[in-house]
Order: sequence, then C-alpha cells, then structure tokens
Amino acid sequence: MSSQAGTRPAATGKGRHRRARRRMRHGRLLSFVIETVTVTVLALAITVGLRLFVAEAFYVPSESMYGTLRKDDRILAEKISYLHRDVERGDIVVFADPGNWLNEQQKAPGPLRKVGEFVGILPRSGTGHLVKRVIGIGGDRVICCDIKGRITVNGIPLDEKSYLAEDAKPSLQRFDVRVPPKTLWLMGDNRAASADSRSHLGSPGGGFVPVDDVVGRACCVIWPSDRMTKLRPPETFENPGLKK
Repeated sequence: MSSQAGTRPAATGKGRHRRARRRMRHGRLLSFVIETVTVTVLALAITVGLRLFVAEAFYVPSESMYGTLRKDDRILAEKISYLHRDVERGDIVVFADPGNWLNEQQKAPGPLRKVGEFVGILPRSGTGHLVKRVIGIGGDRVICCDIKGRITVNGIPLDEKSYLAEDAKPSLQRFDVRVPPKTLWLMGDNRAASADSRSHLGSPGGGFVPVDDVVGRACCVIWPSDRMTKLRPPETFENPGLKK
C-alpha cells in the first residue's frame, strides 16, 4: 500500500512537466506566428506605400516606343521627382489611357496577378496604361514640320535622331497645335507605329493628355537584364529657346 501511494505523486509530477512543456511549445509557436504575421503585414504595407508614392514597375504594352523601349520591357516609373517639379519636355511618362488609345485587346490579369500588381511584387501590365515621350507642355506651340522636316516647339526645331527609331521621320502627319494648360502633347519614338496625340486630334480632348493622368516618369529599364539602362531626357530639350 505504501509503495503504491508513494508512486502517485511522482507520476503526477511528470504529468505537470509534460503539460508545462506543451504550453511552452504552444507559446513559442504562437509567438512565432504573431511575429511572422506582423513582419509580413509591415512588409506589404511598406511595399504598397513604395508603389503608391515612390516608384512602380510596368510592362511596355506596345512597340510605339521602339528604338528606346521594346514591347514587354519592364520599366520603373518613379514618382518622387514630380513631387518637386512639373512634367518636362523630353520625359518618358507612364500615363492612364485617356480614351482607348491602346485599342489592342488585352487579357485582363487574374486575381492573383492583380494582388501581385497591387502590392508591387509584379510589374503592372499594359492594360489601361501607356508609355510616350513628352514633346509639348501646357502653352507650347508644336508644329510639324519645318522646311527640313523637323518638329518645332515654340519655333525651335528638335533634333530627334538620338531617340527616334532608325530611319524614322519625325512625323508623316502634319499638325499645328497649341497645348492647353495642364495638358501634354505626347508622341512615341517609333513614330510610324505610334497612335499618340497626333492620332487623336479629332477625338474628345483633342489628343492632349491631362497632366493628372501621368503616373510617373520612366527612369530606367529593369528587365530583361541585357537591356537594363537609365532613361535620360535628350539634349535637344535642354535648348533654352524652348522656354516660354
């Protein structure tokens, strides 16, 4: 009897130790889960914040910028510079499609891709966004062409050889426009294959794109790796005569 009575406390003690170890393991697991979820949520919040306010990746949706950009290039559109300066001539900008300019039928991204694009871990597809070069800003008079076939801005001819597609003419379509305030005159570098401001002169808005539709300035090609490069405004737009 006495030996049986003496074994019960020992068994009870082992049970307490096992329960204590289980509680410790559960506590560590819960702490790990809470820490992982917290870090993940913070990382996603930071990523979304960077996408909304700093920079965002996009696919180039067409060949309209060929010579400078190619279809399906991944580019980074930075948003910081436009917090302290206006959109300038020569900038390559990503902007929201102002009226079915990109008339190709594109497959809408699936739910998972939409999530990836929203948080910034995947480049935004071309759906609804285009990439063009700024030729004229509000108040500019843009004309095609002078006697040498060059586009002029405020009477100053542009030397576009450094960024136009090889052997491309500045424009086969003639125009003479005054850019309204807070809008842009945009053209692709592959002029013969770019449905840009010229193609929408008779459409609502007259081919001019509101500055508010600009998402950011394309600052670099980030993929494919053999095409990684910075995108700089051409020297022709630095001509002081362009300033109004």
